[in-house]
Amino acid sequence: MSQHYTHTDSSENSRVHAHEKNLLRALAASNTGLFSLFVSDRFSSFIWIVSSTDIAVWIISALLAIGIGASKYAKWNARNKLVRDLAAMDPDRREKLLSRMSPERAMEARQELMQRFHIS
Repeated sequence: MSQHYTHTDSSENSRVHAHEKNLLRALAASNTGLFSLFVSDRFSSFIWIVSSTDIAVWIISALLAIGIGASKYAKWNARNKLVRDLAAMDPDRREKLLSRMSPERAMEARQELMQRFHIS
């Protein structure tokens, strides 16, 4: 089955096609067109998702850094308190306490005592 277009059909087609082109041009030029609204809404929601993800990552990283810092400070503070208490003890009691500690921690405590308080 072959279709035969008459002269009026082709001119009708070209008018519709020209009208569609004009509509697309007007829509693209218009700031309030559906295309620009769709693109701007999608783009702004994409930016919002990226920004909220970035913010969440930064918050989690900050909390993790605060937790690690607090842990290191608590460990340093406890070690500092132990060395100060050992320095204030009489030598016999200090040796008894150092002998009960693990060898690594006892060695660290002895080194701190020697460096800070010149106690052997």
